[in-house]
Amino acid sequence: MNKPKISLGSWAFSFGPFSKDPWSFSKVLQFISEAGYDGIEINGFRPHPHPDDYDTPAKCKDLLKEIEGYGLGISGYAPSFEGVPPAEVNSDAYLSVFRKSMVFCTNCGINILRVDTVSSPVSLYAGEYETRFTRLSNTWHAAAEEAARAGVKMVWEFEPGFWLNKPSEVLRVINEVNHENFKLLFDTSHAYMGSVIGARQTGTPELLNGGVAEYARLLSAMIGHLHLIDSDGSLHNHETSTHTAFGKGLIDFMDVLMTLKLIIRDMPWWCVDFCFNPLTPTAGKDAVPFVRKLMDEVLR
Repeated sequence: MNKPKISLGSWAFSFGPFSKDPWSFSKVLQFISEAGYDGIEINGFRPHPHPDDYDTPAKCKDLLKEIEGYGLGISGYAPSFEGVPPAEVNSDAYLSVFRKSMVFCTNCGINILRVDTVSSPVSLYAGEYETRFTRLSNTWHAAAEEAARAGVKMVWEFEPGFWLNKPSEVLRVINEVNHENFKLLFDTSHAYMGSVIGARQTGTPELLNGGVAEYARLLSAMIGHLHLIDSDGSLHNHETSTHTAFGKGLIDFMDVLMTLKLIIRDMPWWCVDFCFNPLTPTAGKDAVPFVRKLMDEVLR
């Protein structure tokens, strides 16, 4: 059986502790290659490849040549939708931005496009909540349909820092977007904060007795992409999940990955996500043997 390849998200060297002096994309490629990863998951925020900067097939071809020159593939694309939160703007505005990233994916041969709700997890009156929910689900259905025609899978990364972060809300989004090309991006750290801590959930928190493994079982049929990283149960800057180095947190990875085995064994990629972690230059290297060992144990 061919095992999944392992990638590293390039945003680890752009956000948080690296935001004042982000690593160039070439420097990230060199690090990822030398650390022993098989590929990169591309951060679509400048100075990394932004869809407005790589807006032609020729530019994308040059980018691919550089990536392949390091012996790497691409597991997915995570662009910015900061100016067009899908629950707050009309569909045309969102889709205009979405299409640019979709074209970038097509030109680069990338088949995973990551999205989030963009909006902060604030309390809303029932009427406003439902209006926004309907707007988001209709917009994402239309986006998923366009992406399907382009051969690109749309995956939603739910997390404490954004609106709709309760287990019941995640399930409702999947059901109401109701498109086979719309899947979930399951990030183990975000799943811990959502199922065990109830971080930044409005109203009464929704916790799961079985923690991350129960969350994995609940969502397994809807998962289309995987991000692996540990959690110490805290938030980074009181906003979103702290992405803790493997073995320094609280997640039982064998329990979670065995729960997801039937789903993740056939995925082409498992992506390691060190977002906001200042120790990525060392912990990112240590992650490779850790994840490969996990993979061997889970998939043997």
